[in-house]
Order: sequence, then structure tokens, then C-alpha cells
Amino acid sequence: MNKIKRNLALKYSDGFTLLELLVVVAIIGLLTSIVLVSLSNSKNKGADAAVKSNLNTIRNESELFYSNNGNSFLPSGGSVFNIAVCPTIYNASGSNMFVRDQTILNAILEASKRGSNVAYCYNSSINWAVAVGLRSSATASWCVDSGGNSRQVSSAPASAINNVTFSCN
Repeated sequence: MNKIKRNLALKYSDGFTLLELLVVVAIIGLLTSIVLVSLSNSKNKGADAAVKSNLNTIRNESELFYSNNGNSFLPSGGSVFNIAVCPTIYNASGSNMFVRDQTILNAILEASKRGSNVAYCYNSSINWAVAVGLRSSATASWCVDSGGNSRQVSSAPASAINNVTFSCN
């Protein structure tokens, strides 16, 4: 009789029951969903950091452009670029620093790609501003300008640049 009980005990202890397997699968599913949400938030924050970094590059490069162009943010013979969607094509003889300086243009394009794919620019001889939509918020932009401002603005890029002072709102 002992031998039969022992054989039965061994028979049932060789595997998991269906209920145990379902509980393990449910726990794994729950943990996976938590990790995926966390990864999505991290990806958006990383994209926002890339936007900020690229706009910082524009600020640094614009100072070089200013000193190389007779203390003007416009190239010789250039014209004011009113607040509008930023240019996307390089032109060595362009009328503003956004198209004439390859590094600035590349930084705008990369920031736009990493952000919300929307960038607005302004350029005159005495000041400039660039605003790019952030990926983490549809109603937020990162804005930099010639006055040294570099900050998050609670609006879309189209209205992140002040129409009067031509700086970040």
C-alpha cells in the first residue's frame, strides 16, 4: 500500500497544474505591460532631451555666425525671416542663417525629427528664435533665442515665439 501511495505522489508532483500555469502567465503579462508603459515614457523623455541638445547647438553656432558676419544674425544682403515653419534645405547663398549655416540647419532638422516634427523660426539682423514641439506633450515646445533663453513653453511651436519681442514666450 505504501508503494502505491508513493507512486501516486510522484505521478502528481512531476509538473504544474493548469491553474498554476495560468497564474504565472497572468503575472508575466502584468509585468510586461508595466515595463512597456515605462519604456514609452523613457523614449519620449529621451526624444525631448535630443530636441534640447540640438537647440543648444543652434544657440552656440549662431554666436559663431554672428561674429563671422559683421555682428549680424543675417548674412550680408539677407532679409528678415518672419516667424514661420523653419527652412529644410541648405543654400550656401541663402538669405538667413538657418539655410546658410549647414550646422544650424542640421540641428533644426534633427530637433524637429526627434520632437513633434514641427519647428518655427525667426531671424533678423539683431535677434533670432527657434521653437520645436516636444514629443512628450502635444501642447509644449522647447524654445531658444538670441537673448540666451532656453526653456519649455506651454504652447505649440507656432505660438512659442513672441510676435513683438521675437523671443521665447
